[in-house]
Amino acid sequence: MKYLFLLSSALAFSVPAMAQEAGEVTVADRVRDTLIAVVGTGSAARVDLSGQPISVIGREEIDAVQGPDITRVLERLPGLTIARAGGIGSQTSLFVRGANSQQLLVMVDGIRVADVAAPSGGYDFGNLTTGGLGKIELLRGSNSVIWGSDAIGGVLALTSRDVNGLEARAEYGARDSFDGQVTGGVTGNGYGVTLNGGYLRTDGISQAASGTERDGFRQWRAGGRAHVDIAPGLTANIVGRYTHGKLDIDGFDFNPPFGLIDTPDYQKTREIGGRAGLAWTSEALDLNAGYQISDTRRRYFGPSYFGDTANTQGQTRRAELFGAWRIMQDIRLDFGADHEWSRIDTSGGRNKAGISSGHALLGWYGDRATLAGGVRYDDHSRFGGQWTFGANGSFIVVDQWRVRASYGEGFKVPTLYQLFSEYGNPLVNPERSRNYDAGIEYGDRNGPLHFALTGFRRDSRNLIDFAFCPDGNVLCNDGRFGYYQNIGRARATGFELELGAQVSERMRAQAAYTYVKATNRTAGDFNEGTDLARRPRHALTMSADWTSPLAGLVLGGDLRMVSGSYSSAGNFSALKGYATGTVRASLPINEHLDLFGRIENLTDEKYEVVSGYGVAGRSGFVGVRARL
Repeated sequence: MKYLFLLSSALAFSVPAMAQEAGEVTVADRVRDTLIAVVGTGSAARVDLSGQPISVIGREEIDAVQGPDITRVLERLPGLTIARAGGIGSQTSLFVRGANSQQLLVMVDGIRVADVAAPSGGYDFGNLTTGGLGKIELLRGSNSVIWGSDAIGGVLALTSRDVNGLEARAEYGARDSFDGQVTGGVTGNGYGVTLNGGYLRTDGISQAASGTERDGFRQWRAGGRAHVDIAPGLTANIVGRYTHGKLDIDGFDFNPPFGLIDTPDYQKTREIGGRAGLAWTSEALDLNAGYQISDTRRRYFGPSYFGDTANTQGQTRRAELFGAWRIMQDIRLDFGADHEWSRIDTSGGRNKAGISSGHALLGWYGDRATLAGGVRYDDHSRFGGQWTFGANGSFIVVDQWRVRASYGEGFKVPTLYQLFSEYGNPLVNPERSRNYDAGIEYGDRNGPLHFALTGFRRDSRNLIDFAFCPDGNVLCNDGRFGYYQNIGRARATGFELELGAQVSERMRAQAAYTYVKATNRTAGDFNEGTDLARRPRHALTMSADWTSPLAGLVLGGDLRMVSGSYSSAGNFSALKGYATGTVRASLPINEHLDLFGRIENLTDEKYEVVSGYGVAGRSGFVGVRARL
């Protein structure tokens, strides 16, 4: 905490020289892109008019962080902690305000990318790199009124960059790692096309912390987006993405002393996603209609699978409509409707489900105050209907100081695995949540001066957990090992503190600190009152970048500090806290070419974020970036 105090003091002394003028939010007579987000309302809206806590990271910051590891960018955001089971490419989970990783809605270019064939759903961030990304938006707190299922902990939207020309990046470093990325595009009057692709390889580290065999990772990826104006106010658009990776993994030894050991197992993961749509824009009404598909296939090989393979494949198709109707100057109605079809294919066969939804959010957006409230109804083919409500508001007290507050409800429908697998229970119901937060904020995260303090509480109920047989339930009569049922409750309380400033013409610094206490609130449960597994109570990220007078050389550094947590729900085994640092440098050779390099985990810290799984030690990388 002393580091945060020192930084906050430095930022406070810089206030008189940093008065943020209204013009700072515009660039060439348009609103700065990092001040616009879709995660709050489903349509593009200014984050400084929302009562919800929203953070945006732009392409310049993504580039400054360097490298393909998306977690190094995401950990700069408040409210977020990360658990990775091994090196880059391994299973990677994000916890927003202590919510389960599967309770975060994740979209890439508007495509929902959750793996519906996974037992608890959710998205594995081990399959996502920074290649081609241009913007990241995070809404913290439940927002199922707009987004429906999965939006209990929050909503994360990642958007590919548009370029007019060619960008390329290549780097090489520790563990014989190579990352190469290319993005090219052309933009004209009424049209634009951008394509991107990349290849990442590394010998990796041993996934088992006790192991010596390196577990490598390989991934190819490609993507693209295009739009064309087909009539005044009417635009057709299409996006697509493809990734294919191979990850070496370690298996579990069921003989004493038990635990993870080196094995020759590996998995292959293929992700395909696409969306095509039409967008209508007019003075009073905006409409965005589209059809999307997301398909994830996983195949597992090796002796842990008895010399055979284990396969899963999940697919989601979705037809959706989002709209924004400006009823009066200060009054806007955001609305939408959608239908989603999902299916999974496993060794047990194919199972399907569907859900239809509609929502509306009515808001008043005045010069100094905003107030919005909404409702959603979902009808699921397996368990019927659900109503969801939410509201938020903000008020400018003086200058750019504003107070904001929000109430949001969230839900997550049971996965097809939880409903229909050999452990399935067709009577299981959706998980539900209520989220409350309030805060005070000055400026915005990407402005010359920023301060934000937000307190929050989220109560979750009907959490789906695994129950072991026999326990008297009729589902155990078929001899199964166990089944899924709604038995859990949890509560997360805490606060988030954000600081940022353009300290001088050449230096920028920022920090994000989160305190969260996430506990099991299930009455009568053996683990009642314990902390949820892998939920550290304290997390702090600090960063600074300085442009030297020496030929434009930029020097930067990042410090990540995370407190201890527990590796299991019973809190029997503790994970120690840790602190890691990264130093970065980049040097422009000319207007088209930059050299860059960094050292990660500078002090070679030894720690675990998932019990029994290794983490990378001190690692150096160098690279080149070109623009044409």
